[in-house]
Amino acid sequence: MTASPRVVIHEDAQTLAGDTASMLLDRLESAQGRGEVPHVGLTGGTIADTLHREVARRAADSSVDWSRVVFWWGDERFVEAGSPDRNARQAREAFLDALGVPEGNVHEVPAADAVATAEDAAAAYSEAMRTQGAGFFEVLMLGVGPDGHVASLFPGHEALDATDAVAVAVHDSPKPPPDRVTLTFEALDRARAVWFLVSGDGKADAVAAALAGGDLHEIPARGVSGEQETLWLLDEAAASSL
Repeated sequence: MTASPRVVIHEDAQTLAGDTASMLLDRLESAQGRGEVPHVGLTGGTIADTLHREVARRAADSSVDWSRVVFWWGDERFVEAGSPDRNARQAREAFLDALGVPEGNVHEVPAADAVATAEDAAAAYSEAMRTQGAGFFEVLMLGVGPDGHVASLFPGHEALDATDAVAVAVHDSPKPPPDRVTLTFEALDRARAVWFLVSGDGKADAVAAALAGGDLHEIPARGVSGEQETLWLLDEAAASSL
């Protein structure tokens, strides 16, 4: 059973990031209040970076125990650990380090200077998620590309049809860098809440196409939904084609 998508439109990207940061803190507080250790799936990109900085800024006013939150990524670029292209590096610099999240609670996809191939990285990340994951995300945050891609699941790529797999390697990405690791649809769909974070008019047509439904091979963002809620958190520009 999955939740039907709900659209929430914000005035601009900064408002979108701030409101989402507050929502995330509230959700983590609630999960911890139930005695749970919430697992969160992070994404990369400009709006994610703004969101992460808002989380760091607002965290002092929340009761979230950051030693009891676990972080993962929906996808990662297969580059060296120090590369600015790494989603994990971006998140560490924006909020994870500032909040003192324990190293054991941050599960990165192995970098290109740690393992030989993207396939090796995908295998290691899959094993980590099987052995150290909760079996689901409390919140999974995702961006959407102008072509409708989500995580590193791109239109027409074979990874869209991966089964019985947690994470897979992606080569020849239409967006650089070319080599990546992504969670599969099967893994992405194991989330209580899926939040799509989208800003800018360059994403407007993709948002409209995803919400219209249809073949996920054309618009992969159609293929992910949460068990309890699926939110499309947009600024006015990203919502302009709805």
